[in-house]
Amino acid sequence: MTKISDGSPGANKRGEIAGIPTRVIAIVVITALALWFLFANLDRVKIQFWVFTVTAPLWIALLATLLVGAALGWLAKGRRTE
Repeated sequence: MTKISDGSPGANKRGEIAGIPTRVIAIVVITALALWFLFANLDRVKIQFWVFTVTAPLWIALLATLLVGAALGWLAKGRRTE
């Protein structure tokens, strides 16, 4: 049986899938893909900084890049309200 929305407060809102906000779904999907990508790259690589070179698993470099990107995104968001 199909439920017809009557506009009441309990009705399904725009931007939700099965009662879950699409933003939450997107975060879960992106996190899962990032983790899969990290663990698919386990080889050791040389990482060259300006002055020195280190050898480390690629997933550590990718994780560090992901965390820096997340921090920059959070900082760029600023005090914006939704």
